[in-house]
Amino acid sequence: MKKTTAYQATLCSNDIRAIVEGRYLDIFSVLGLHQNVTAKGLVVRALFPHAQQVSLVARSNGRTVAHLKKIDEAGLFEALMSNRKNAFDYFYRVTNEEGIQDIEDTYRFPSLLDERDIYLFGEGTHDNVQNFLGANRRCVNGVEGVLFVVWAPAATRVSLVAEFNGWDGRFNLMRQHPGSGLHELFVPGVSDFALYKYEIIDREGQRLTHKADPYAKSMEHYPHTASRVVTNSHFDWSDQHWLTQRAKAVDLQQPVSIYEVHAGSWRRKLDEAGRYLSYPELADQLIPYVLEMGFTHIQLMPINEYPFDGSWGYQPVGMFAPTIRYGRPEELKAFINRCHQHNIGVLLDWVPAHFPTDSHGLGQFDGTCLYEHEDKRKGFHQDWQTLIYNYGRGEVMSYLLSNANYWLSEFHFDGLRVDAVSSMLYLDYSRNEGEWIPNKDGGRENLEAIQMLQDVNTRVYQNHPGILMIAEESTSWPGVSKPVYNNGLGFGYKWNMGWMNDSLSYMKKDPIHRAHHHNEMTFSMVYAWDENFILAISHDEVIHGKGSLLRKMPGDEWQKFANVRAYLGFMWAHPGKKLLFMGCEFAQRDEWNHDIGLQWQDLELPSHKGVQQLVRDLNGVYKEIRALHECDAAAQGFQWLQHSNKEQSIFSWLRRSADGKDAVIVISNMTPQTHHAFQVGVPSAGNYRELINTDAQCYGGSGLENANIVSTGIAWDGQADSVSINLPPLATLILHIEQ
Repeated sequence: MKKTTAYQATLCSNDIRAIVEGRYLDIFSVLGLHQNVTAKGLVVRALFPHAQQVSLVARSNGRTVAHLKKIDEAGLFEALMSNRKNAFDYFYRVTNEEGIQDIEDTYRFPSLLDERDIYLFGEGTHDNVQNFLGANRRCVNGVEGVLFVVWAPAATRVSLVAEFNGWDGRFNLMRQHPGSGLHELFVPGVSDFALYKYEIIDREGQRLTHKADPYAKSMEHYPHTASRVVTNSHFDWSDQHWLTQRAKAVDLQQPVSIYEVHAGSWRRKLDEAGRYLSYPELADQLIPYVLEMGFTHIQLMPINEYPFDGSWGYQPVGMFAPTIRYGRPEELKAFINRCHQHNIGVLLDWVPAHFPTDSHGLGQFDGTCLYEHEDKRKGFHQDWQTLIYNYGRGEVMSYLLSNANYWLSEFHFDGLRVDAVSSMLYLDYSRNEGEWIPNKDGGRENLEAIQMLQDVNTRVYQNHPGILMIAEESTSWPGVSKPVYNNGLGFGYKWNMGWMNDSLSYMKKDPIHRAHHHNEMTFSMVYAWDENFILAISHDEVIHGKGSLLRKMPGDEWQKFANVRAYLGFMWAHPGKKLLFMGCEFAQRDEWNHDIGLQWQDLELPSHKGVQQLVRDLNGVYKEIRALHECDAAAQGFQWLQHSNKEQSIFSWLRRSADGKDAVIVISNMTPQTHHAFQVGVPSAGNYRELINTDAQCYGGSGLENANIVSTGIAWDGQADSVSINLPPLATLILHIEQ
């Protein structure tokens, strides 16, 4: 009888233990098919913890080439093929309790990374880095799978942990690229929506909390935190006409009236415990409403994935993942596509200023401060208890640049409103002396953040003609909306926070005291042309005890509504594009609560319906009358008629179109005093018509209106002619010459 010789493994016991325990660093050098370094021929190794038998099958003919021997009870198999010299295409045939499966070998595939992508990523100039980092579908030699790539330069090793490997970090160790800090693994057969994370062992040998993929395009429903494989499947866009027209538009002369929306609380389902509306439901309900109200754009508060509902998206943990709260990525695309079909632009609130400290997020990603600054004087926001990006690191720059580009290209958003720009521009933002580090020149300006903003704005405007880049910037930083080539930050628009603060401060005061604060309503015109401004009454003004727009106003019930109407009329007639937060358009009584829908029941009362009708009509005349929008950012379109009438708290001004041929007269009376035969200058003789009178009965006012307004032939207010009108209490009037 022939004596059977026990199989002798080609690896030492220490290497075997390192492999089965997930500690072997260069895993691609031992698993898979290799030349046998100890003898002639080939050797193949595979790790299948639950396998009973493993065979190696040649793909060319389907024949079994070798039966692998189990060399460790943890499931490490090996086979020697001394009669084979050349590598060949193969797969494993694995027998376990579930039967027989044919399985591709993850460790037989070469690196799939492109050197140019790696270079641009590190340089900070890659604007589509999500196409090779994260989880992206690939076909390699006819084998379909997903390529996982993550940046973790300080990691000793990185493993892909997923539902398909039992969340066990021993089984899918990734290939390391020490020079770039990238780790990659091509995994055949991964289906869409598979859940995964990264298991990282830091340079000290400590296993970190499993990390979500920074480039994941979808994530689990909160409170779960795994990333989901979502490949960008083809979406049948039908908005090419919109994009073409958008690219041709001269945006500064176009009417821009933005309806700011928190998707989770605009409206809730009433029949299912108040759940969120989905993107399809928002398309069915929000789009018709915005059309009816006449807004030109919807601005969505942040919808990149975030863990805490109360942050409203301003503490994002998945910058490339549309939140699963409202549906799948393709449903968001369908929503935007439908908006464009109805000539509604869609803007996204974008948050590159900071990110949260959640353990599964970017903080201490590979055991070091990878995305954030190590020194807390630069890397930590004291106000928000969040981390600050290291804008000077090339890979972080590519991350943010690509993210901005991603929302505009992949989802066809029409622009980004950039949150908290002031906090990015100043190294001493909300810090005391000694709590911040000066820049290289000894100043307080964050030069790296400035460069990042300039680069992002330059690149996205080049890539996406006609978009709007909008800064929420609350200081007097020069040139926020000026081109980069003119030393500006390169934004298209800036929120006019000064106008908002001053005008709301004025409106809160009892009318009897407003005469002493007249300049709060006129000061905005001193700097009105320094930037391209948007007048914004945003969510920030109706939260945290500030009260709703209605609650801010003084007086009895009638006066509160009259003040709201007069203020909205003042706002729509004032130079600057418009933004109004949801609920303000019908003077919701209570301040905004993100946990419930808007108080649509308020519209059962005529006073609220009147405000809603006024906003609808204001949007209508704003879009129709060129004088009200063409020179929103041009000095030649504005002229004060009466700006110093503080005794009566009356303001009046003239607005002209770009060619000077169209004009309107605006008069705002900010006291309850009625003025009969009030004289105001007009640019030419003729008949004038009230386009807007916020005191009209249809808006809930007293109904003191003007019909058949004819110029008097008397020069007034520096104009060639004038009109004599009834000026209602707490009201704004917009007059237009009849052609």
